[in-house]
Amino acid sequence: MTDRNKTLIIITGPTASGKTELSIKLAQIINTEIISADSRQFYREMKIGTAVPTEKQMNTVPHHFIGHLSIHEQYNVSDFEQDILIKLDELFQQYNYVILTGGSGLYLDAVSKGIDDMPDIPAEIRKSIDHNYREHGLNYLREYLKKVDPVYYSEVDINNPNRMKRGVEVFEATGKPFSSFRKKTSQKRDFKILKFGLLWERKLLNDRINRRTEEMMRQRWLEEAKALIPFRHLNALNTVGYKELFAYIDGEMNLEQAVDKIKTQTRRYAKRQMTWLKRDPDIYWVDIKDDPVDYILRTIDRSAV
Repeated sequence: MTDRNKTLIIITGPTASGKTELSIKLAQIINTEIISADSRQFYREMKIGTAVPTEKQMNTVPHHFIGHLSIHEQYNVSDFEQDILIKLDELFQQYNYVILTGGSGLYLDAVSKGIDDMPDIPAEIRKSIDHNYREHGLNYLREYLKKVDPVYYSEVDINNPNRMKRGVEVFEATGKPFSSFRKKTSQKRDFKILKFGLLWERKLLNDRINRRTEEMMRQRWLEEAKALIPFRHLNALNTVGYKELFAYIDGEMNLEQAVDKIKTQTRRYAKRQMTWLKRDPDIYWVDIKDDPVDYILRTIDRSAV
């Protein structure tokens, strides 16, 4: 079992903010391993489009929960919470500190705060709602959710179909709003948690996003997307980048337009990530222009006193 002498260090921030590089530097200094909380990097078929760490980076410091799933497997945030707690129990037997990194706020919250128990959703309900979404589009989910659960609708990202589908599924399965199952009470963990977020000037971050997108295209991202066309209906592929490349393959736009749209949508995604993360009062925000490694190490030292 873990104990309060063990510390989970969370490194977060928007996409392309340098979380991987910082986590590796820090892990080398404090001698530990890294767990990914980037939900898009879980899938082994999506290496280029999710900017997984390079083979060299993963050989430098052991990484966990990267490419451990197939896009064909069912996996949710509740599964992630359980798997991470088991892995932490294992790693804390060897290390006093473990690093968790990623920009998926819901998954970070699952580890640090826990998630409420939700009812199981019958497969036929999930299929029916997914069919209706594909038939009628995003507005179908918005109008339905707004009607049956205005509380959840007021706080959910209404541009994220998966989150809205979840709210609709719960109502269809139980007749009760999704928000009624959420106690919003944090679970106490038997280890300490320190959270650090990376701050960038908007223009600098946008430039990094644009350059990274171009580099991913040079790494043959389009070929990766073409190979995944038969599986485009899967939830894992309903994500920024792949959707735009699928649209290009379908002839809906040219490649330059698709790449420009990926950059735009990724910048918007980064903004939504920051909106979510800024709600957490426990995050220490580190300006990337300063020395984030030094700041984090000093904060760790103070917390150990």
